[in-house]
Amino acid sequence: MDRLAVRAARVGELLVARDESVAVAEGAAGGLISAGLLSVPGASRFFVNGTVLYTAPGFVDFLGDRTDRLRDLRGATEEFSLELARIAREKFQCAWAIGESGAAGPSGNRYGDLPGHAAIAVAGPVEKSVTLETGLDDRSENMWRFAEAALDLLIAAVGAG
Repeated sequence: MDRLAVRAARVGELLVARDESVAVAEGAAGGLISAGLLSVPGASRFFVNGTVLYTAPGFVDFLGDRTDRLRDLRGATEEFSLELARIAREKFQCAWAIGESGAAGPSGNRYGDLPGHAAIAVAGPVEKSVTLETGLDDRSENMWRFAEAALDLLIAAVGAG
C-alpha cells in the first residue's frame, strides 16, 4: 500500500482544502484505487464511494437507467472510462470521479487490448483522460500501476481545477 500512500494523501489534502469529494468506478485496478484513497486517515472527509465493475451484472447495477450512455462505446477506451467517471460523479453526487477500464493480465481483454492496457479518466470541474500501456503481463503489477496512474491523474485534474 506504500506505493499509493503518498499519492492518496496528496489527493486527500487537495480535496479537503477545497471541501470536495471523490468517487471511483474501477475495473482492472480491482479496487486498489479505492483502497489507496481509503488508506488515508480521515478519508470519510473526501471519499464518497467506490465500485469495482468487473461483470455484466455489476455494470447493470451501477448504471441503472444509464445503460444507453455506454452502449456505443468500446470498453477500455478513454471515452468509455470518462463516461464511467461522469456517471459515478452524478450517481454519488461528488465533485470528482475516477473511471478506469483495462486489461490487467496475464492475457488481454475481449476488445483485443494487450495485458497492461488501461484507460483512466477523471470527471469534475476539469476532465482528463489517459491511456496507459505497461507492456507487462504481470496482473498484480499492472493493477498497482493502474491505481498509481489514476491517483496521479486525479492530482493533476484537481490541481488544474
